[in-house]
Amino acid sequence: MAFKNKIEGVRKPMQHAQWIRRASILQLLLSFGLAAPMAQAVPSFARQTGMACEACHTVFPELTHFGRMFKANGYTLNNLKQVRDINAAKQEMLSLSSLPPISAMVQISDTWLNSPLPDSTDNHAHSQASTVGFPQQLSLFYAGKIAPGVGALIQLTYSNDSGTLGIDNSDVRFANTLVLDHERSLTYGISVNNNPTLQDLWNSTPAWGFPYASSNAVVAPLAATQIDGPMAQEVAGISAYVMWNEGLYGELGAYRSAKQGVLNPITGAAGPLDGSASNVITGTAPYGRVAYEYQWRRHDLEVGVYGATFKLFPGGGTSSAPASLSGPVNEFKDFAEDLQYQFSGDENLFSLEATRIHESMQLDASFAAGAATNPRDDLITTRAIGTYYFRRMFGASISHFSTTGSVDAGLYPSGPAPGVITSANGSPDTKGWIAELNYLPWLNTKISLQFTAYSEFNGAGRNYDGLGRNASANGSTYLLLWFAF
Repeated sequence: MAFKNKIEGVRKPMQHAQWIRRASILQLLLSFGLAAPMAQAVPSFARQTGMACEACHTVFPELTHFGRMFKANGYTLNNLKQVRDINAAKQEMLSLSSLPPISAMVQISDTWLNSPLPDSTDNHAHSQASTVGFPQQLSLFYAGKIAPGVGALIQLTYSNDSGTLGIDNSDVRFANTLVLDHERSLTYGISVNNNPTLQDLWNSTPAWGFPYASSNAVVAPLAATQIDGPMAQEVAGISAYVMWNEGLYGELGAYRSAKQGVLNPITGAAGPLDGSASNVITGTAPYGRVAYEYQWRRHDLEVGVYGATFKLFPGGGTSSAPASLSGPVNEFKDFAEDLQYQFSGDENLFSLEATRIHESMQLDASFAAGAATNPRDDLITTRAIGTYYFRRMFGASISHFSTTGSVDAGLYPSGPAPGVITSANGSPDTKGWIAELNYLPWLNTKISLQFTAYSEFNGAGRNYDGLGRNASANGSTYLLLWFAF
């Protein structure tokens, strides 16, 4: 109990405390042997720091303020024995953990759609009523310190829909903190990552936003903004960030296409990319982020904006239908606002996240090719999520989501039977709710029951595909067993 109280005292948000001071105090406590091994730990970072999950998370993967500062400082706080080397000038040339911070994650799931889908081999028959994923996903992580001031979160994932092992969310960063006086600090760093907003510190942005796990055996709507998933693992970006006094955060960066599993048809090699690849960024795509977090007692409130501009060649051509990486492009300007509130009590945890993404599209390439009926379109996505946990064991979340936009029969087309992922009226409008119940018998084991309900899907509530399927038919029930070890 004495150890728990000391760790709690270190991890509670303090408005004027500097990260460097907290890290030093924590390392001192650990060095005196106060950190006894704990089974309930976030795997890689827990092994590296000797701290339980609750230091950095409300409930995984949502970060606390301490977890956000740990990430901003490059994942480098370390309690493992180091292999070290210095040069003649006594500069540290090597600081390598004696044991690598490696961990694994397994997701086992079962998914039921509200209404079965047509069988692709026979439009008069239906597919199975449910889909079992064993595993749905299996991930391996390296997550922690690499060298002095350099750390990483690197994820490899096997997914049952592809049947392959591939690169997943990955973030490598250099970081440092300057303590300017007793009340002020400046954290700065560089992130190299493969998913816009992956490097962000808050769970209100898309990459680490709710739902933290979802089924890959459901019917997805036609429309999504570029910053909200389509670019994940399709790009490589570098950004520089600063954080003033653990409150004011700013970041600027740029992304280029870094396609996975794409071969040049002529060379059979990984590149260069040509018109056979789809949605290739021309030049670089700028990314920006500004946020401010205010802390008082056990409360945290963040407000911010983020955005990016992607100029894409549609590509996807063949020798019979060429599509070179030149000429007109499609330009997507994404601008978003976000908000996050957290309350972290001894027994009660509450969080609220919300974001609104507005995407302006200039579709010169698609309009010229007849793939869009409008030269300009808009898309707006909004999400709001409330989550409550009791003793980090019993939890519930409720989320409302909405995507609305311009009617464009080229972007959101109708189609022949079996339809399903089509739009009879050319509208992307999709709205609904997600409700989730969670039970954590241990901090690294989560059992979730998630319900998704649609009131509108691809433009309508009833007969949205023109073939008799209603939006409610695409709702689902998702049972998940999630281990991290």
